[in-house]
Formats: sequence, structure tokens, C-alpha cells
Amino acid sequence: MNGPPDDVDLGRVWISVAAQVWRRQPGWLERTAGRLLRSPGLARALLTTPSLLLPWLLTSIVVLAAGAAATTGSGQPVVALLAPAMAAAAIAYSYGPGMDPAWELSCSMAVSDRMVLLVRALAVFVVNAVLGLAATGVSAAVRGSAAGPASGAAAAVTFGWLVPMTAVCAFALAVATVARTANAGAAAGVGAWLITVLCGRVASGHFTAAVTDPVLFLPYLAIGAICAAVALFATRIPRGTL
Repeated sequence: MNGPPDDVDLGRVWISVAAQVWRRQPGWLERTAGRLLRSPGLARALLTTPSLLLPWLLTSIVVLAAGAAATTGSGQPVVALLAPAMAAAAIAYSYGPGMDPAWELSCSMAVSDRMVLLVRALAVFVVNAVLGLAATGVSAAVRGSAAGPASGAAAAVTFGWLVPMTAVCAFALAVATVARTANAGAAAGVGAWLITVLCGRVASGHFTAAVTDPVLFLPYLAIGAICAAVALFATRIPRGTL
């Protein structure tokens, strides 16, 4: 038998496979996103974000639901500790070659790489923030009046973890765009958050210091701004050179 031809253009084959993503007819959600973003191509790129597809969303829901159950049982804000790590892993897999089936075609769109990156990153962050807020709200509702005066503290924690979540997401995205690999970004984001939590545990005696200590909020915001700038700088390369 004859083997496969040696002159197969695998790049063209991959583009053909990726093109299947763009053949389907837009649904109501995509049409709505297209009107809001004023770009059907950008809407398609957004809705094909790997870390916003159903398997990722189900995984996030399961993990945060387990965190809400643990929070209810222990009284510790487990969701606040889980959410930044989940968001860091998700945002690292939101953009770039190797995991995005629409990468080659999105690079050829009239929309800039930076705009695709910004819209996808914002969408991932919002989705994870909503899931985290919902999980925290459910755990607080289950505890109900038994929490008593602690409800104010729970609210502070709920919004407090959004600040470190911003920093961790920006760091993971910066590493992923600079290293050109989502695995490196996810590992860096999750690892950095784990180190932060452990350092807070050593310094204060409890794991929740990373999300409850207001002294850390300003450094979190500074890190987020710097890493966001790095991610934008890394995507300044003109299309066609990637």
C-alpha cells in the first residue's frame, strides 16, 4: 500500500479545519454580540473562545459549587480563594495559537489582535466573576441569619477577591502572550496565586489573608495594570508575522 503523500500542507489542512468554525450560521447570541460589538467577525471570535465553551464553564461551575459547599460548612471564604486560580487558568486559554481553532482566521480579520484579546479577556473575567459572586451569594444565603453580623464581612470578601482576581488574571494573560503558550500562562497564574495564599498564611496565620487584607489591594491593582500593559505590548506585532 502507498503511504500518505509527503507533500501534504498541514498548515492548509489546519486552516480548513478551523474554517468549519466560521461556516456555521450565527445564533441569536452571536447576532446580539455582533450588533453590540459592531463586528460580526469579532463576535464569532468571542464566542469561539476556548475557555468560554461548555466544558470549561461546567468545570468552573463544579469547582466553585464545591467551594461554596466548603464555605458553608467551614465558614471560610473558600470561593474567594478558588476564584482567582480558576480565572487565571481560564484567561490563559482564551487567546493564542495552539488552543484556539479560529486563531489563523482571526489573525486575518480586519479586527486587530489587541481587540480580540481585550474582548475575550474581558468576557472570561466577567463570566468567572459572575460565577464566583453567585457561589459566594449562595453560600451566604445557606448560612442565612446564622451568620448574623458576619454578613457585612462576607460582602467585603465577595468584592475583595475581585481585586486579586484582576491581578492574577492579568499576570496569567501576560505570561501566556509573552511565552506564546497557554500552559505557561495557566501554570504561572495558578502558581503565583498559590504562593500568595501561602505567604499570607505564614504572615498572618490564616489562609484568607490574601483576599481580606486591604494592604494588598493596592499592590494587586499595580500588578494588574503592569501585566495588562505587558500583554498589550506583546500583541503589538503586526498580523502576518506570527
